[in-house]
Order: sequence, then C-alpha cells, then structure tokens
Amino acid sequence: MSGPLNGIRVLDLTINVLGPLATQILGDMGADVIKIEAPDGDPMRHSGFSKNPGMASLFMNTNRNKRSVVLDLKRPAPREALMRLVETADVLVHSVRPQTAERLGVSYAAVSARNPRIVYAYGPGYRSDGPNRDRPAFDDVIQGESGIAAMIGRNGGEPRYMPMVMADKFCGHVLASAIGMALFSRERTSKGQEVVVPMLETMLSFNLVEHLWTNFFATDRENLGYSRIFSPHRRPYATRDGYICMLAISDDQWRRVFTVIGRPELARDERFAELKARTRNINELYAILAEEMKRKTTAEWQKLLDAADLPNGAVNELSAMAEDPYLDATGFFQHYEHPSEGAMVTTVIPVQFGETPGSIRLTPPGLGEHTQSVLQEIGYGQADIREVMNAHTAAAS
Repeated sequence: MSGPLNGIRVLDLTINVLGPLATQILGDMGADVIKIEAPDGDPMRHSGFSKNPGMASLFMNTNRNKRSVVLDLKRPAPREALMRLVETADVLVHSVRPQTAERLGVSYAAVSARNPRIVYAYGPGYRSDGPNRDRPAFDDVIQGESGIAAMIGRNGGEPRYMPMVMADKFCGHVLASAIGMALFSRERTSKGQEVVVPMLETMLSFNLVEHLWTNFFATDRENLGYSRIFSPHRRPYATRDGYICMLAISDDQWRRVFTVIGRPELARDERFAELKARTRNINELYAILAEEMKRKTTAEWQKLLDAADLPNGAVNELSAMAEDPYLDATGFFQHYEHPSEGAMVTTVIPVQFGETPGSIRLTPPGLGEHTQSVLQEIGYGQADIREVMNAHTAAAS
C-alpha cells in the first residue's frame, strides 16, 4: 500500500536533527524526499557510531526514505538545478536562517516565483517577524530559553538539560504536521504558502500547556507551574527489587489505589478525598505512596495494579528495550540490510493508518548517491549533469 503522502515530492535542504526528522516523517508517509546536500554533506553524517565515513548512526536514524543529491548552491549551475527541481516539487524544507536563505537564492520569494504552489517550510530558532529572526539557535539554547532547563532545576539542584535533543525532535514533529496541514490547504485553495515553526515559541507553548497555571487568568506571574509536577516526591517509586511508575487522576482511580496498597482509609482522608485537596497535599500523598511501594516487588505491584485497571509500568533501561516482550510482540524494532553498512536496526513507523500505512522503502543514502539519477529525471543530459557535479569539485580545488 502507498502512504498518505504518495505522489508528493519534498526537497529536503535540512541538516542536523529537526529538519531531517521532519522530512523523514514525510518520507515514511510515502513522499518522495530528495535530500539536497552541500559537498561536505549533512554534519550528522559524522555524529555517532559508524562503520564507514559519512554514515554515522544519528544521520542514518533521521534520513531513511530519502535520496541524496549533492548541489553546491554557491555555484550557478547547481543553483539552477535546484530551481529546476523546485518546479517539480510540492514541498521545500530548509534549515537555514532567513538571511542565509536569501544569500543562497532559496528565499520564499525566489522559490515561489518558480513554483507558486509550493509549500515552503523551515524551523528557525525564532519567529521570522521578530527581532531575533537571524539569531542562531540549537537545542540546548532553546531548552534554556523555553524554561525546560530551569524546570528540571526546580525539582532540586541546578538547571539541567533534558537528556535528549528534545526541542529539535518535538519541533521536527510539529514541522512535519504543519507541512501536512499546508498541503491539505493547497488541495482546497490551489495555493502554496510559507510555513514557519519557530523553536522557542513552539517549545514555550508546549511547556505552558499545564504550567501557565494561575497566570492563565492573568492573576499571578510569580507562581507559574503545575504544582504536582514539581513535587520532590514525583518520581518512580522504589519497590523491593526495582522501580515502578504509577499515576491516578480521578477520585475513583485514587480509591482503587488506596485499596491496592492496603490503605482504604485514605479515601476518607479530607487531604486526599478529591482532586483539589490532593493537589494541595500532593507532597504528603506521594510520600505515603513511596513508603508503601517498598513493600512488594515490581512484578507483584504490577499484577495488583493491572487487576485494578490502574496505569502502571516498570522503569526500563534503554539497554533493555531490545528484549522487551511487548516491543517484540509489536515488531517495534525493524531489522534490514543496508547495501554498504550491513545489518541495521531501526524503529517502526509509530503512526498507524488503516488504509494508507507508511513504510520504510529506502535505506539512508550515501552522500550524493542519487545525484545523477535525480537530475536525469528532470531532463538533464550527461553534459549538463557533469557541469552540475563538477561545480563543487572546481570550487574545492
């Protein structure tokens, strides 16, 4: 079956994580993604373990279902080749700041002049209409500016980053979603448009869903933050042999929790009887649970909590995921053979479509692997292809 984006062509001028992840999602959903790389390639080709140069693990895990074309956009012939591709494309995504896009000749004005129906998208650090439009930004910077680092520090200790490129990955998913919406709009209006997903505003909006708290009513600017989240006792509970995660929300769920842990009288305690009271006394409630959960093993608690239909899960190490029985049953880890890198493992496409499921069709490409074939598709002869391919060689020499 073809994915929901079958027939859509995406020009991917992105590097690092945010953009490549967004375009990989589009590729997984059936789009023909052509990755346009500079002569030295995406820097992530060298980030992580690799068997061969330019094929590092982080690059390979964000660039499947793509074809790689090398174009030196500082040179006229490759720049014109890109514009010829623009005429055939539905989407163009890039990773550069507005001033750099203008310098390279790939601004929205330049691209839309060649193809008015194109969806032109990027994920800069800041809004394109604000004073920071041309400031550089990476994941760590945005984690700090959006409040994430301080929120982690608020639970004890100094500000810390999340142990993942959280802003890049989340904004990459938002960018892919926004591109899909713009394509839907184009189906209705026949008009392309510019789509901008600024990292700071996107992450801050994400963070403040629960943490805007009292300031939602414009009453208190000093005490932003969902109090339950910042409880020092909000952490996985230690059991006799490990750790378990468990959460209840409704009054009925909490009554079942109190029964399971052998403390049914807590349901009649005015501190814990209803949601508002539990929120006010969340530290005491979590402290009680922490003590009770030490009495049994993780497996024993899971059996009891499952029987009471209460959400729970053991704390798993990343290293144990490959042996997880649930992930094995659902085929989460996909094994395939890469033509140059050998046996590879990747993750399943998580989104399920009943009629048009996505698929993994292409392995991560070598640098410039498809330059010749893609240029042939848009009518370039061998002499023209040599001119384009030799442009970056001449520039480097």
